Amino acid sequence: MDTTKTADPTAPEADTAEPQAAEAQADPKDAPATETAEAPEAELAEEDLEDELHDELDETEQRSEGVGAAASAVVAAGLGLVALSGSWVSRVIAERQTLVGQIESVNAATTEAKIDALYGDAWHMTALVNGVLSTLALLLAVFVLARPAFGAPGRTLPTWVRAVSWAAVALGALGVLLFGLMYFDILAPLPKAA
Repeated sequence: MDTTKTADPTAPEADTAEPQAAEAQADPKDAPATETAEAPEAELAEEDLEDELHDELDETEQRSEGVGAAASAVVAAGLGLVALSGSWVSRVIAERQTLVGQIESVNAATTEAKIDALYGDAWHMTALVNGVLSTLALLLAVFVLARPAFGAPGRTLPTWVRAVSWAAVALGALGVLLFGLMYFDILAPLPKAA
């Protein structure tokens, strides 16, 4: 395999010896003038570099704000979905409340008191925990949507972040409504004893 470089056929032919000879023939009086002319250019180049650095830092800050808003929107939607489908924490608390209800049902005088002790408290605890998760999802989604109003003027969130935030608002509001109605026994109340 041949590894030698060949001249680029499309590049213009240039003789490098001529510019070197022209520089050698230049007056020594012109040399200090060119050095002083390069000094302001160097200062301008440094100022340009500083401006570019500040612009890059500003862009990085804007991107980091967008990442935080995007992550918050996704977390809010996830919390709303978990609350509606039932969380592990609510299940554990409901099981604990069922155990407490079994202990209390021994002393219950009526059938309604036994049903309330065995199932009602666990039902209410599940609704309470999932309602708190729904409220957190709703508040986080509203915060993500409202944050650009208090930030830099003209700054908006990407479309997908706003869409996910609105979905989280809908899931959170539905969860708060649903679990509020369940907690106060308006939606699916406990059965009555015959």
